[in-house]
Amino acid sequence: MERLRMKVRFDYRGRAQQGKLFGGKTGEQVAEEIRQNKISLIRNVPIQGIYIEDIDMGLETYSVVDEITGKLISYAPVIITLNADTIEEVLKFTMKDEFRTIEIINPEEITLSKIDLERLLLKISEELGNYRTYLERKIDNWR
Repeated sequence: MERLRMKVRFDYRGRAQQGKLFGGKTGEQVAEEIRQNKISLIRNVPIQGIYIEDIDMGLETYSVVDEITGKLISYAPVIITLNADTIEEVLKFTMKDEFRTIEIINPEEITLSKIDLERLLLKISEELGNYRTYLERKIDNWR
C-alpha cells in the first residue's frame, strides 16, 4: 500500500489561571503554552509509523464560551502534515481530545482487504478502551 500523507488539525485548550498574588494567565496564554509543549513532544519524541513533514502553528488562537460552565475557553490550533505507514498508526495519533479534523492528501483511494479491515476495527476498539481508561483516571483525579 502507498504511504498515507495527510494534514491533521489539533486545537489545544486553555483556561485562564488566577495568579497567587498578581495577574495570572489568560486562557489564550495557557492554550499557547500547552500547544508549544505538545508540539515540542511531537517534534522530539518519535511516534512509530508516523513521520512529521510540517507543523503549522500560524493559526490564530480563538476563544468560545463553554455551554456547560459558561466560562470562556481558549484554543490554540496547529496543523500537522505527516506521512504514515498504516491507517492503524494514524488512528493512534488522532485518538486525542485535541483532534479536530483530518485531510488525506495521498492516496486518492484506499482499498482495504478483509484482514486490513479486521485489524483497523480491532485497533479502533483498543484505542477507545485506552481512551475510556484515560478519561476514568482523569475523572477520578478530579474528584
